[in-house]
Amino acid sequence: MQMTLLFLLCCIPAAMACLQCDRTVKVLHEDFILSAPTVNDQIELQKISDHAYVTYRETSQARKGVIGPITFDTIQIMEKGRGILEKHLDAFIQDGLCPNKCGLLNRRVMDCVSCRKKIYICPSPTGQQDCGEYPVQAEEGGQAVLDCFRPWHRLLLGRPEYHYSWSPGVPGTQQLNESEFATLVVTDESSLILNQLHVTEQGTYRCSLQDRNGTIFYGVAFLLSVALSPPQTHRPLVTLPPVPHGDKYSPSQPTEEQLLSLITMAAALGVTASVGLIVLLRKKCHLISPRKKGIET
Repeated sequence: MQMTLLFLLCCIPAAMACLQCDRTVKVLHEDFILSAPTVNDQIELQKISDHAYVTYRETSQARKGVIGPITFDTIQIMEKGRGILEKHLDAFIQDGLCPNKCGLLNRRVMDCVSCRKKIYICPSPTGQQDCGEYPVQAEEGGQAVLDCFRPWHRLLLGRPEYHYSWSPGVPGTQQLNESEFATLVVTDESSLILNQLHVTEQGTYRCSLQDRNGTIFYGVAFLLSVALSPPQTHRPLVTLPPVPHGDKYSPSQPTEEQLLSLITMAAALGVTASVGLIVLLRKKCHLISPRKKGIET
């Protein structure tokens, strides 16, 4: 508050003596106190004003009881401060308040005059919401990512949605009409991912950021070209060379000695099984013969 009053005094020619004695300053203080909406607020402002007068008086007493006129050096300091403030405000308006380099931005800001929030509209610097075309290259069977997000989209009021549409054909070869675009998806996500692309899916893809009333804030076009995948060449079957004779360490093919051992073992098992079968049959016949003789007698 004290700095605000001091700045105001720079513009008042009558403020040439003690600040606490200047009638203009007193009127400013009184008007400021009476502007409070409630009695309690007026009491609080009165306390602040009284404290300011105590500060003025102590400062005067520390300097022989008087405060001289506002000097030219003081005015220069205040002007430099105002110049710095203006510089920062201009930078904020250009980069912070309206960061949209293309497209329409409506956002909620604080009005420093009324101290209330209001809607501020940042028009497109280019005068239109169409923000250009971007070529995209992909191969057949591959993937393409289309993303039209900009950081200032987060500042938009409400919940705008991304509308994606598509017109097939070789992109950039002809002027397209609105009726030639088919709607693909309406989503909150800013990106569209196309997987397992085919040549027939190439064309012009458009993305526009819109609210539910149809207001377009931002729009771009992606010129997607899908190249044919190179033909796959079949590799000839590779035959392994034969294992050298006598290679005892070959894990894939047995040696002659191993084959001979297997054949001998198989023959021995066959002979043993045959002998056992003959013995079993002879015992069975021996048991059946006495029974037949008893029946005949």
